Amino acid sequence: QVQLVESGGGLVQPGGSLRLSCAASGSISRINAMGWYRQTPGKQRELVATVTTGGSTNYADSVKGRFTVSQDNAKNTVYLQMNSLKPEDTAVYYCNARKPTSWGTAFNYWGQGTQVTVSS
Repeated sequence: QVQLVESGGGLVQPGGSLRLSCAASGSISRINAMGWYRQTPGKQRELVATVTTGGSTNYADSVKGRFTVSQDNAKNTVYLQMNSLKPEDTAVYYCNARKPTSWGTAFNYWGQGTQVTVSS
């Protein structure tokens, strides 16, 4: 089992910055990717940014150039640096960890979420 704990959310003005952190614990040895997703009421959870064990990253078009995902392997922690925040970025942000299954698919673990609100 994998446990994920997010922190760093809050209220920020448009154009401001926040840094989210996610610490993983438990059975983490087979995790091959971690990242961030976000969700607003009535909408599907969407990808924000992910990073694989090998360091490859993937970003949603809406955050490219503004957000940066990074990892600290020694601390089993992934970060999301969010700059130039917009009101449209307001959402609950969820940490994700991915592990491969024996049948060739991936199993996803999720954190409890942290609220990010961008408003003046």
